[in-house]
Amino acid sequence: MEKNLMVAGFGGQGVMMMGKLLSYATCESTDLNVTFFPSYGAEQRGGTANCYVVISDEPIGAPLGDAMDDLVVMNGPSLNKFLYKLKPNGTLFINSSIVKDEIIRSDVRVVAVPVTEIALEMGNAKVLNIIMLGAYIGYTGALAEDLMMKTILHKLKKKQELIALNTDAFARGLAIGKAVRSEANA
Repeated sequence: MEKNLMVAGFGGQGVMMMGKLLSYATCESTDLNVTFFPSYGAEQRGGTANCYVVISDEPIGAPLGDAMDDLVVMNGPSLNKFLYKLKPNGTLFINSSIVKDEIIRSDVRVVAVPVTEIALEMGNAKVLNIIMLGAYIGYTGALAEDLMMKTILHKLKKKQELIALNTDAFARGLAIGKAVRSEANA
């Protein structure tokens, strides 16, 4: 089993943190192999950013590829730039609050999550990546949700004031991902 994921968006949307959390959870809590490969644009905040995460039960030969099982896009430019990398029958996760472009491929599954809107309703735009992480885990089951939550809590241990907010954000995304998966399997 090998799972290839690309997360892409603007700097400041938590793209790298989402990839890092998936990698940490895999590394610290499973016997699976994982690679994390970040790529930054010319400037970090506001510029383009993306990362690749590969999770496998076999040794991983290369951290990059042009064939992703899953693609998370947090903005329109990332959709336009990276959609071609998604395998046929792959899953495209979009931040539907700001990605308004038409999905030009009919051979992929689309999971639309209004993460910016939900984060703003929660009072903190910085949790949009945690919401999307929850949706990704809820839909794909790539990692056990309790392992992911344990990793989030561990990484926030020095910022106790953010734990409740991030726990709620992850739970909201998880519920959305599970609901979409349930609809798709019905």
